[in-house]
Amino acid sequence: MNISKRLIISLIMGALLGIVCIVGAQVRSGFSQTPTYLFAFWFNRVLMGLVIGLFSKPRTHVTMIWRGGLTGLFVSFAFYSATGFADIVGFLVGVIYGIIIEWVAHRFTTHTA
Repeated sequence: MNISKRLIISLIMGALLGIVCIVGAQVRSGFSQTPTYLFAFWFNRVLMGLVIGLFSKPRTHVTMIWRGGLTGLFVSFAFYSATGFADIVGFLVGVIYGIIIEWVAHRFTTHTA
């Protein structure tokens, strides 16, 4: 099986941004979130990286921004709705994280001579 560099980079970025989400969720909640909640939040970001990594490289920067943002919104909505619409900040940050993952994947898989 051939796993693309884009997919690997996207998964790594999703995992790293998931850690940032865990820290943010803990700070916003006064360090009261359960380990299950934090794992689900982290996993949501890894899933976002997986979905973005499965896409082909965008042809334009505009496509990259829109696709990253919409994918981040869509994937984050799964977690947001499963938590009873409790964390609007975590939901909206998913848009930014989607764009970041898409940009980093694009940046590190685009060869310039």
